[in-house]
Amino acid sequence: MKAALSAGALPLRTVLPPLVFGVGGLALWQLLTVAAGVPSFLLPAPTAIAREFTDNFGRIVDAASATGKNALIGLLLGAVLGIAAAMLAVRFRLVDGLLTPLAAAAAAVPIVALAPLLNSMYSTTTDTPRRIVVTIVVFFPMFVSTARGLRQVPQVQSDLMASYAAGGWRITRTVRLPAAMPYLFTGLRIAAPGAVIAAIIAEYFGGLQNGLGSRITSAAANTAYPRAWAYVAGAMLVGLLFLAAVLLLEQLTRRPRNTFWRTK
Repeated sequence: MKAALSAGALPLRTVLPPLVFGVGGLALWQLLTVAAGVPSFLLPAPTAIAREFTDNFGRIVDAASATGKNALIGLLLGAVLGIAAAMLAVRFRLVDGLLTPLAAAAAAVPIVALAPLLNSMYSTTTDTPRRIVVTIVVFFPMFVSTARGLRQVPQVQSDLMASYAAGGWRITRTVRLPAAMPYLFTGLRIAAPGAVIAAIIAEYFGGLQNGLGSRITSAAANTAYPRAWAYVAGAMLVGLLFLAAVLLLEQLTRRPRNTFWRTK
């Protein structure tokens, strides 16, 4: 009975503090903006942002869909390339020496410099430049996290597979890659919100005016600050949706392994 009560109380202890903090923060925000008469161009009231969010819900959903599609495609491409590059780097020392400095250099390139350059190289009437920006941003955390996970496998396990005449790629596929899954998902948890941020920033530098970044810029330029904040709230929801999808995927991939070990 006591254990059941403890189990039931755990979600409340987990959910209640951030819920109270969030509601209290919004109430304080509302009080300060109304009581102190803060202008909307400095900080709009939460009620004004919520009203703009509901009034423009359809437009926000359309813009979030366009940005989310670019972020998702770039995230998938960056993740696949990062994982494949990490597998090659761990397998071949020469490739490791070539790819590691290249990945570090790609991570050091700022988006504000990369996005205009890609817009001039590719057609601004397509989403290709934005997806390339997201792919480059996602590549580095996925490469570093996956490579570290692939190297964490105990040497005795690799030697055991080698004693069974298993080749290098088979050892990577059957031993190293499953052991690297926690590191891989750590990289995905970092890369998923970063993909959304990169897609939005890339929209600031021209191209199609259909995403959250261009809508935020347009609303701010027209002094519609509560509407701009409503689009910012939409961007936050897209980032949280991406992170939640990664966490759900991580739980789904862990469950069979936990069940297997329990049955053992």
